[in-house]
Amino acid sequence: MWDVNALSAAVLRALKAYRLSEADAMDVCQDAWLDLLRAPGALRDEAKLGAWLTTTARRRALRMITRNRREMPRPLPEAETTPEAEVVRAERDRALWAAVDRLPESHRRMMRLLAYRPELSYAQLAGELGISPASVGRLRRRCLDRLKRTLEKGGWA
Repeated sequence: MWDVNALSAAVLRALKAYRLSEADAMDVCQDAWLDLLRAPGALRDEAKLGAWLTTTARRRALRMITRNRREMPRPLPEAETTPEAEVVRAERDRALWAAVDRLPESHRRMMRLLAYRPELSYAQLAGELGISPASVGRLRRRCLDRLKRTLEKGGWA
């Protein structure tokens, strides 16, 4: 069988070139293993497992770096850092999550995944939600539409 610790260590060494944080490198390594489990036919020759994991992890690392560059937060304009703006922002956030809490369970789960794990692909969202990847887009749209209606009733949209 495979020496998971040795293979993971080799993948982590290869990821050092990408200058990821230790936590990100470990996440990428874990995701590479998960990719193998999700697609058992992807590895045709078990002797090449190390190379397959390393290549998969490198591709994931590049996607992570690209995504992180796009998600660089912009500083708020000075006018928005007032105490009043903070109170309005906190109240808006409270109203949003209160509206999410009124949604059906499947919609609440989708909204939390979208908010707290935006890096997930449709396939990964489907796995988390226990649905077909083809259903993710429709469920996402229904969730957002229902949330919008809920917020409009509360005077927030």
